[in-house]
This record gives sequence, C-alpha cells and structure tokens, in this order.
Amino acid sequence: MTDSSKPKEEFVRDVFQQIAPKYDRMNDILSFNRHKAWRKFAMRKMAVSQGDSAVDLCCGTCDWTISLAEASGSGPVKGLDFSPAMLDVGRQKIARNLHGSQIELFQGNAMELPFADNSFDYATIGFGLRNVPDPVQVLKEMQRVVKPGGMVVCLELSKPTSQPFKGLYYFYFEQMLPKLGKLFAKSYEQYKWLPDSLKLFPGRKELADIFRDVGLRDVQDYALTGGIAALHIGIKEK
Repeated sequence: MTDSSKPKEEFVRDVFQQIAPKYDRMNDILSFNRHKAWRKFAMRKMAVSQGDSAVDLCCGTCDWTISLAEASGSGPVKGLDFSPAMLDVGRQKIARNLHGSQIELFQGNAMELPFADNSFDYATIGFGLRNVPDPVQVLKEMQRVVKPGGMVVCLELSKPTSQPFKGLYYFYFEQMLPKLGKLFAKSYEQYKWLPDSLKLFPGRKELADIFRDVGLRDVQDYALTGGIAALHIGIKEK
C-alpha cells in the first residue's frame, strides 16, 4: 500500500511505479476508451506539421509521444517522465513503432526541464498536470522551452458542472473507479488516489486563467465528454 503521508512527488512516483504494467489496460477500462478520442481531438486542434519538434511531459507509457512523432513525420520528439517503470513500458512501444527513431526519452522532473529555452514547436502534458506539486511552475517551464509562437497543450481530467451528469460522474469516479482498480489491477489504494488528485485541481475555466497568468496568449479551452476531461491550448508570445 502506498503511504499517502509521503511528499506528493514521492507518493505519485510510487503510485505509477506500481500500476505501470497495467496502466494502459486500466485507462481503457476506466475511461471507457474515451482517452484515445480525447487525444485525437487534441492532435486535430494542434495541427502538427511535417518536421515539427515536440516535448511530451509526464509522458508515461508514451502514447501521446508516439502520436506526436507520427504527426511530425521527421521532427525530433522528447518524452519525459519521473517513473522508470512507465518509461520502460513506453520504450517497448517505441521500439515497435516506425517513428521510434525520432523519439528520445528522459527520466526527469517536469518542474525543472533539462532542455534549453525556445527548443520546441510544441510542449504537451497529458493527464499529468494534476499530479505535480506545482502546476504553475510546470506551465512556466513548458512556456520556457517552446519557441516564440510555439504551443503549450494540456489534456487533463476536469470537473463536470451540469446535473445530473455531474452527480453520476462523481459517484463513478469516487466510488466505482477504486473498486474497478482493485478488481482489474489489484490496486485499490492507487486508484482511490486518482479521484483524490482531482479535488484540489482547478476547473476548466480556472486552468485557462492560469494559462493566461503565466503569459500564454490566445488561450483556448475545450470541455470533453460532458466536462470529465478538458483540453487547454496557449501560444507563447513572439
């Protein structure tokens, strides 16, 4: 069982180290496979061009990292995560992908990126911003490493606002999801943490304001599947 008294960063790393082998399967089950549609929607909005470069933070098992490489076709793509176990799963996928040679993985901290200023056309983070100790610092780092005119993109779980869907969603998310985690992944405590991680995280409009506060421009936010997820996009000033 994971010790929730640990500092958040250490606790989250422990969670993902433990669930890494079953992470992809559980994502499919718990989101009813919607996470794939959300990522495809994000990619359409991003409109990655041939040769574009990208960095994918909290890249986990590298599904979005691979999608970025496929969309770019030839541009360099970096993936960064602090969980060695998640990166190990990602490496297996990359080795089987035709665009794997474009991708380089790093174990590191999203709050202190090991990349130079103005390095990438895109910086993405998928379902990771709510897990970091300081989301504002991560967004500042993402803005730092993208080129002027580059795009900062966050795909994250969010908070539905309309009843009765809101009530049904929170019942599923808080009551059923941990039980499904126990049933399919033998990990009740780890999947109980997931709804807890959303409670203090900003809602969709609040997160859009944070994007603006860190200096990003032309901020767009999209509610997905009734608001249970959200896509945020901001542009670095030229």
